[in-house]
Amino acid sequence: MKIIRVKDANEGGKKAFEIFNEALNNNAQVFGLATGSTPITLYQELSKSNLDFSDKISVNLDEYVGLDADNEQSYHYFMKKNLFNAKPFKKSYVPDGSNLDEKKATSDYDKIIDENPLDLQLLGIGRNAHIGFNEPGSPFDGTTRKVALTQSTIDANKRFFEKEEDVPKFAYSMGIGSIMKSKKILLIAYGEDKAEAIANTINGPVTEEVPSSILQNHPDVTIIIDEAAASKL
Repeated sequence: MKIIRVKDANEGGKKAFEIFNEALNNNAQVFGLATGSTPITLYQELSKSNLDFSDKISVNLDEYVGLDADNEQSYHYFMKKNLFNAKPFKKSYVPDGSNLDEKKATSDYDKIIDENPLDLQLLGIGRNAHIGFNEPGSPFDGTTRKVALTQSTIDANKRFFEKEEDVPKFAYSMGIGSIMKSKKILLIAYGEDKAEAIANTINGPVTEEVPSSILQNHPDVTIIIDEAAASKL
């Protein structure tokens, strides 16, 4: 693992941008993308840059079950607003949250991932060390599946919704096994509330109770963290 310490999210976004730029220069074709507040400074750097993704493919980690692509709380909508409107890809894939046929929705997404091997996968991390929506206890060899969100994840997401009961309770998520097939992984984390998860990711035992700990077994992982997120290392 390569650990890069930064002073704040703005510097982190610039460092992450350098890694995306390097990947492009090395002819990366498929970029795994993430949502949430953590990657926003990276997406801002990408949006104002002259980098061209128009012949590249993006594959997102996850999507809420029950939200269609036009819903303002969907991850489809998030990606358009924060990146795709400024930097369109040749093709962008996000799990189909409006498809309530779990078997078809997950198998369709697994086929997309198999047909578009990931060159660079961007990850955030949850306070409970989830990556994607792979909560503690998720299998390390898992592929795309429907997951029930933990209460801590629901609590973290409810600030984006008018009422807590509006927060989706399930999501379709790329599995850990699929994430680990990426040639390179970039994980970003900011804030003291991520410090324990980061410490367990880097120094703790590799266990399914800490989903991100599996990254210790990947040959090419870079972690960008601010001082607060690094405070328990």
